Amino acid sequence: MTTEVTAAPPLPAPGKTGAQSTGDAGLLPRVCAWAVVPLYVAGVVAYVLLDRALAGPALDPGEGLPIFVGFTLFAAMGALLLARRPHNAVGWVLAAAPVVLVLGAVGDMYAAWVMTTEGRPDAVAVVGAWLQSWYWFVVLGLVFVALVLLFPDGRLPSRRWWPVAALAVVSVTTSCLLGMLRETFTGQEVDYRIDNPIGIDGLAAVEELPVFGLLSGLLAIALIGAVASVVVRFRRSRGDERQQIKWFLFAVAPAVLSPLDGVLPWLGNVVFFWLLIAVPVAVAAAVLKYRLDGIDVVINRTLVYAALTVLVVGVYVLVVGYLGALLRREDDLVVSVIATGLVAVLFAPARDRLQRAVDRLLYGRRDEPYTALAELGERLERTLAPDAVLPTIVSAVREALRLPYTAIRLDDGAPPVAAGEPVPETVALPLLHHGATVGSLVLGLRSGETTFTPADRRLLADLARQAGVAVSAVRLTADLQRSRERLVAAREEERRRLRRDLHDGLGAQLAGLTVQTGVLRGLITTDPASAEVLAGELRGELKNAIADIRRLVHGLRPPALDELGLVGALQRLADTVGAEKGGPRITVDVPARLPALPAAIEVAAYRVAQEALTNVVRHARASACTARLTTEPELLVVEVADDGRGLPEELIPGVGLASMRERAAEMGGTCVVEDIPEGGTRVLVHLPLPGGARP
Repeated sequence: MTTEVTAAPPLPAPGKTGAQSTGDAGLLPRVCAWAVVPLYVAGVVAYVLLDRALAGPALDPGEGLPIFVGFTLFAAMGALLLARRPHNAVGWVLAAAPVVLVLGAVGDMYAAWVMTTEGRPDAVAVVGAWLQSWYWFVVLGLVFVALVLLFPDGRLPSRRWWPVAALAVVSVTTSCLLGMLRETFTGQEVDYRIDNPIGIDGLAAVEELPVFGLLSGLLAIALIGAVASVVVRFRRSRGDERQQIKWFLFAVAPAVLSPLDGVLPWLGNVVFFWLLIAVPVAVAAAVLKYRLDGIDVVINRTLVYAALTVLVVGVYVLVVGYLGALLRREDDLVVSVIATGLVAVLFAPARDRLQRAVDRLLYGRRDEPYTALAELGERLERTLAPDAVLPTIVSAVREALRLPYTAIRLDDGAPPVAAGEPVPETVALPLLHHGATVGSLVLGLRSGETTFTPADRRLLADLARQAGVAVSAVRLTADLQRSRERLVAAREEERRRLRRDLHDGLGAQLAGLTVQTGVLRGLITTDPASAEVLAGELRGELKNAIADIRRLVHGLRPPALDELGLVGALQRLADTVGAEKGGPRITVDVPARLPALPAAIEVAAYRVAQEALTNVVRHARASACTARLTTEPELLVVEVADDGRGLPEELIPGVGLASMRERAAEMGGTCVVEDIPEGGTRVLVHLPLPGGARP
């Protein structure tokens, strides 16, 4: 299989929807796409100016600046998605969150400025303070629940997730209503108090109400449900959707380090800033499907360099601490130089080892093909039982590439041997041995993948070649076992047949002759004429008995082999077959002298030649035929070639062809039946010779 890679389309400016991808998005998305970033930036500028007018610190580098930069990216990515994917709710969430945030923050700052300079609020200040009382609940609901729950397609995973969305809506809506109806508004950045013209007497701030704990709990449950929906999506996803979710998970993964904030005070700000920057960028890239395949490389490199950073810092701290304690000097340049030098020396080998470890963790041993092949070979060497070979192969391949499912299917119809749980997406590789297909290696794709990488395919090709040899050996072993069983069964059947023929036929016949000879003895003196008649009958029955004996002997081994040898027997066979009316002219080409051959080899060669010549006479319509017998090192070659019509286009092997192949296979040889380019058919049989019979 091959993977087609195409360049990602350029990302248009906000407002340009791109008819080729989105069609007519409508006026509202285009207006919002153009307006969201300027509106947010204008709000931030207004916030800074108002803050300076109040002699405030403007944007605090520790908190205000990261929020500004992060939500600027939220606004920009939201505008981009509104332009390119206007029907995806994720873009609306990304765009709405920064707008609501900046409106609430500017409203609070404006109310503070008015109350500080004028002493009493105007209508805009009241509206600003009113926005400040509830906007943060909307931002939390959008960013922590809606974005997570709707990513990446803007829809819930299924109807079952409506309760999660309902919990978030109830929590956020109730909190907002309570904030809108509080009796008095109080400032966040500057202490002020403004009466709410629509407030309820005695209603305190939401955070001070007993119900706030319940509302926070509902929102927390909704957040947990949203996170669970991402996990469910990831487990069910395939292809592009799996890569999209990987981008999102990569962006939010550092959040798991938040509990360490108590040990490392600086870590919380770093994680917060990372989430503000990474989440909107990752979400936009995933929704737009921009270079989705790159996430695997990003995750790989992140794991490597994160582990390398921890290792380098740890080595440096340990070396400095140990040498400082040893030399009783904690702040010494020499100690720092030694530690730095040691880190520099260890950096490259540590990086290489970590890279291999991460690659092995994510992809198995696809980048270490020789190691994978060596491990497969070692496991096969330790496998004694033939039945354990195929399970060993599938387990080794599955572990080498971290695959969910691996199986071997044999061409002989045997049940497949598998490891792991079956998956919908699989790839089948043929297992070859000497150019013949002996089975297939079925491989389940890793979750989210649609094909194997080039590195995977190279390793699989090497493993398939080695597996093909092993599968062929298993098949040969199974064939050998079946041949032994057939041999034992045939031997016992032959013994039973001989016993029946000897006992029921020849035995009964000889017993009858014995009785008749006794009668003949009595008639010789009393009735010579009758004795002569009986003697004639006995002579005929004895001839029949001799014929039966010859028939039994001929079934065990052709008598011509013992009388004439293999060469003479073939010549007599050719004369007999060629004498039939309309038969072909048969030429026998044999060496002047053959080495002493085992009886089994002689019988196999004779029977193959006999069957081949019979087929020529019956089916070939040939005018000439040559039966050739030659010897090669370690081989006896039997060849029967004719000039007939050749093999039919759709050859259906009959008993004769099967018999020739079986006789050759029983001797460990091969039998090939093929067309001759010049016309006709050739039967070519190679029979291996034992050491003592080799020429």
